[in-house]
Amino acid sequence: MRLLTSLVVFSLFLPVVSWSQDRASVLVLEIRDNIDPAMNRYVEMGLQEARDTEADYIIIHMDTYGGAVNDAKDIVENILNTEIPIWVFIDKDAASAGALISIACDSIYMAPGASIGAATVVTADGAAAPDKYQSYMRSTMRSVAEESGRDPRIAEAMVDENIAIEGITEEGEVITFSTFEALEHGFCEAKVENIDEILQRNGIGAYDISTFSLGATEKIIAFFLNPVISGILILVIMGGIWFELQTPGIGFPLAAAALAAILYFTPYYLNGLAENWEIIVFFLGIVLLMLEIFVIPGFGVAGISGIILMAGSLVLVMLNNDVFDFSFVGLDAIIQAILAVLLGVLGAVVALFVGGVRLTESQAFSHVALTDTMSRQEGYTSSFYKSMVGRRGLTRTVLRPSGRIEIDGEIYDAYTRGDYIDPNVEVEVISEEGTSLKVRKVNP
Repeated sequence: MRLLTSLVVFSLFLPVVSWSQDRASVLVLEIRDNIDPAMNRYVEMGLQEARDTEADYIIIHMDTYGGAVNDAKDIVENILNTEIPIWVFIDKDAASAGALISIACDSIYMAPGASIGAATVVTADGAAAPDKYQSYMRSTMRSVAEESGRDPRIAEAMVDENIAIEGITEEGEVITFSTFEALEHGFCEAKVENIDEILQRNGIGAYDISTFSLGATEKIIAFFLNPVISGILILVIMGGIWFELQTPGIGFPLAAAALAAILYFTPYYLNGLAENWEIIVFFLGIVLLMLEIFVIPGFGVAGISGIILMAGSLVLVMLNNDVFDFSFVGLDAIIQAILAVLLGVLGAVVALFVGGVRLTESQAFSHVALTDTMSRQEGYTSSFYKSMVGRRGLTRTVLRPSGRIEIDGEIYDAYTRGDYIDPNVEVEVISEEGTSLKVRKVNP
């Protein structure tokens, strides 16, 4: 009797178990904005998510006018290297880089009224890019079309207006297919209304659909990519470096500047905007600035070069440039980056003058620095036991204008009237100011 009961219960649950195991897992990636480093990273992470969760199918929901060719090429390579079937649903537009990505997919499905093509490479102002970029795009479209079993000649004609194909396009026009034309010429598998219809056409009756979205970490990274936040981080970087150079040892200002630099560079690096050489240029600028302050007397070529390198690096990191090629970078993006850096630097200067004074007057500062006044009436004195005026010695450090000198084997703090004096130069004391000596260079 127990055996019979167990068999009945098992037979009742068996369809439920089989039904749950036969459901297909579908991951949707949304390319519904410009193709740029952020979109490149989004697709890369989405494809990795599909691999990690062992998704059965990937569907790219496409509606874009295109974007950066280099980022589109990265996306295409990731698609071609993914073994999971990838279908694209062109909801409205798949232009330029969007057309390239669509052709790389295993199947193309288009909504009524959608279009694909117009892959001519254009600059930020909308003009056709130089032929070297067109040639690169033609060759990429051709090779991707061949890989996916589509007509490579048509793919090239989506880029080059000089290609004429009888019955399809005339010279002087680039190809942009409507849904019907794409169906006719093998650049679309079917006209569909939505993603569910794509799955039903492929005989997938039971499925679970999930749309890939960025996690909390990526949202934090996107937050720090905001130009306003970038400007604040630049303020902390520049202000922290300056404060640290004014104080001995390694302390809070340097730690704050280092943390701000990490928060500034890391998001741009992860999104493919910051190149290694751009980050190296920034630290090279810091080295030149320190050399100017601690080694080279005066404020000249090294110091100015260091500031220019630092500011230039901070600007370049924010732009999707190819070394110094800004053909595909919009003027608004360049202005925005320059303004963010300038406002950050100006904010640091204001903080130095305003915040520095308030810091020294704060209660917290009194815990780490001596702020009491030791007056002569209380028995304190800063005078020398005997007058040093007229005595001569040698500089032991660079006076720029302050430093140290040696008189009769004793080391004293000294400063000039603004002149810079090299080490091992004879100087003469002209006055005493507290515990420091005011000196001048002895002319031979």
